[in-house]
Amino acid sequence: MTNNKKKKIYLSDYNDEFSFSKKIYKNNISFNRIAFIFFFFLFISLVFSVKIFYYGSISEKKLSQTKINQESNIRSDIIDINGNFLAKTVFTKNVGINPKHEKDKKKLFLKLKLLFPDLDIETFNDKFEKENFFYIKKKLTPEKYNQVRLLGEKSVITEQKITRIYPHENLFSHVLGQIDDDNNGISGLEKSLDEELKKLKKKIQLTLDTNIQFLIRNELIKFERIFQSKGSAALLMNINSGEILSLVSLPDFNINKRKEIIDEKFINRITKGVYELGSIFKTFTIAGALNEKIIETNTIFEDLPKSIKCAGRKISEYDIDIPSTLTTEQILIRSGNIGSVRIAQKMGIEKTKSFLNSLNLLSSIDFDLDEMGKPLPLKWGKCKLATVSFGHGISTTPLQVATAYAIISNGGYKIKPTLLKKEIKIKKEQILNKDVSNNINSILRKIVSTKEGTANLANVEGYSVGGKTGTAQKIENGIYTKNKINTFVSVFPTNKPKYVFLVLLDEPKTNSEYVYSYRDGSGIKYKGTPFNTAGWTTVEVAGRIIEKIGPILATKYGDFY
Repeated sequence: MTNNKKKKIYLSDYNDEFSFSKKIYKNNISFNRIAFIFFFFLFISLVFSVKIFYYGSISEKKLSQTKINQESNIRSDIIDINGNFLAKTVFTKNVGINPKHEKDKKKLFLKLKLLFPDLDIETFNDKFEKENFFYIKKKLTPEKYNQVRLLGEKSVITEQKITRIYPHENLFSHVLGQIDDDNNGISGLEKSLDEELKKLKKKIQLTLDTNIQFLIRNELIKFERIFQSKGSAALLMNINSGEILSLVSLPDFNINKRKEIIDEKFINRITKGVYELGSIFKTFTIAGALNEKIIETNTIFEDLPKSIKCAGRKISEYDIDIPSTLTTEQILIRSGNIGSVRIAQKMGIEKTKSFLNSLNLLSSIDFDLDEMGKPLPLKWGKCKLATVSFGHGISTTPLQVATAYAIISNGGYKIKPTLLKKEIKIKKEQILNKDVSNNINSILRKIVSTKEGTANLANVEGYSVGGKTGTAQKIENGIYTKNKINTFVSVFPTNKPKYVFLVLLDEPKTNSEYVYSYRDGSGIKYKGTPFNTAGWTTVEVAGRIIEKIGPILATKYGDFY
């Protein structure tokens, strides 16, 4: 009984061994599972690696394509006559917000406020609630860009874009114009040269001089405060080539800000503004009659009345003390209205129209900017002929007037005003006799240098300045008002003309505290503006500017003393 029990115990041990064998079998199953899991994850890793490689290659293609698109979208740089950059294409980085990816708006704002102190909370909150994406700052510096990236915020998005920068901000705003967000020109040269700027792979050089532009603009700003004018403008042009060294119109604007300009006060007054410019037209009346040999400079006009009537309307002399007997020369020097009418009557309507047309004063002209004004059409008759003779009832742009003065003063050769530097020389057409130019230049000089003239304040010693004043009433809603456009067109040096310089003030006012200092070396000073005329406003501005730019012109562009 006992032995049998032992055998059973033995068998029980055997059974234990058998049971142990079963445990080994279970371990083999666990190993296979591990192998299966290992190969499964290896397969998944390979799949993801392939996908990563694939998407990486796609990204490279996209980046490459983006780079190609960016390069094809680059606009040519614009430089001035001295090689200074006026407009340049650069790659910039912007930062914006995607509100959907941000849960803690307040915390995000505080972080951004530290980087951008001018960030406004109301604007931020408003855009955060209403927009899917909005910009916080554009054109980040490299340092600021790195600081933004270190924020580690998922909602903060940075991007690289092509943009256009204008180093001189306002200085050339009316000339250069602007581009839109799609890199298309929408005004100024950016618009008129849009195709060339996109296709050409070289810099486009202008005739403008940055230093002279700065000096002229600076003086205009000063005198806007002195005479409290609504706006002002100036144009400096080479008389022989038509190259424009400076074109300023105020007010101007910072073209880096990309703001839509719709207020009329920001028009380009030199090219787009169409004005009645007054007595500066008397030069054209006399030049035309001289060219037709209807009169001579010493032709005497006797018994000139102080006023006449045409169709019931009175035409009067501005200066009631003007002599009743004047020569042709004296009529222009003393700016006589009635004498100008008599000369125009000798010319007649057809010859007057023909001469003004030859100077491109009566219709719009082709220019480098699209922003060009169109002179108002005229209904010619005896009374219109009379008023046109002294610049009343006829309108045109300051650019066209300056070009006409250049033609009259350069020997009678037609020129085309331009902002673009070109090496091609065009054969000029002569439309005036040279002796007409010599005679007109001599008279223009006397307007500035003699006490009878109306532009003594522009008699800058050493520069032989000549010119003509124009004071005109502004038309508003078809009615003449007391507001004025005061203009002075100067030519210098008159013994060998090189430059025409036009200055215009829009609605200037007198200044009782301003002290005038004559520039002829006499040392004479005069306090207070006695009359709101061109002779006491624009002439003073022009004289001050010629003092500033004269040395630069003589040094850089040839001695003309």
